[in-house]
Amino acid sequence: MRSIVARHPMVTFFVLAYGLSWFGWPLAMAFGWPLPFFAGGPLVAALIVVGATSGWTGLRAWASRIIRCRVGWRWYAAALGLPLTVLLVTVALNVAFGAPAPSSAQLGSVSGLALIFAVRLVDPNDGPLGEEPGWRGFALPGLQAGRSPLIATLVLGLLVAGWHLPLAFVGGMQPLDFLGPMAFAFVSTWLFNHTGGSAFMTLVMHAAEGTIHPGMLWSLQSGAAQAQALYPLVWCAIALGVVLFDWGSWRSIRPSAPVRVRFDALSDVPAVSPTH
Repeated sequence: MRSIVARHPMVTFFVLAYGLSWFGWPLAMAFGWPLPFFAGGPLVAALIVVGATSGWTGLRAWASRIIRCRVGWRWYAAALGLPLTVLLVTVALNVAFGAPAPSSAQLGSVSGLALIFAVRLVDPNDGPLGEEPGWRGFALPGLQAGRSPLIATLVLGLLVAGWHLPLAFVGGMQPLDFLGPMAFAFVSTWLFNHTGGSAFMTLVMHAAEGTIHPGMLWSLQSGAAQAQALYPLVWCAIALGVVLFDWGSWRSIRPSAPVRVRFDALSDVPAVSPTH
């Protein structure tokens, strides 16, 4: 089994990520299982594959991506500011299309929002920590080995969007919502590659993205559904922007890197170094 995993680490990772996250879905549909979707599947899948193929050396290299926080301040501004920009644009568009203007009281207190953000950073059963060490910490470096960031991100984005499928049945996810993970994948790759391969920065951005959701600002009757539809479309606009305005960084093909046995791609630093 270990040799199979060593020969096909990426396939094994995605099979495990889907399987670990989806195993409760049929049980919930049939028997009312209380955990229909496990958001930590990608995290656990990466831990298993890296541990099985690379041992402690690989685990340390993988963990270094997750805690790589020494980047330029402007990348922190991007990681926090992009989700805030998407939120504000969504709110403005929703109001322009007829929804009532939300009040600041609906956002909650600053301390309350800070607590939500902090919990999302460390909760393995939530999207940021459950997903980012797997998607960006493990899968993205492997997919970029020998591929352009554009192609690697397109593949990863489709797989990440598909991974969310159970939420359409047990979490109220709408068809347009699947554009969100696709768009977020492109923005995350841009941030990851410009910060020397920091999955920590994509973790920060993911935590910020869900701290305030525009659907929280309206009731279903007063504009929540419209805001829910606009939100992924605004993310798509941001993703298109980072691709078009930084086109050169998306075309360069990364050097091929061996992914067998030790999965050396884990220790490769992307070609774009962090700016301080």
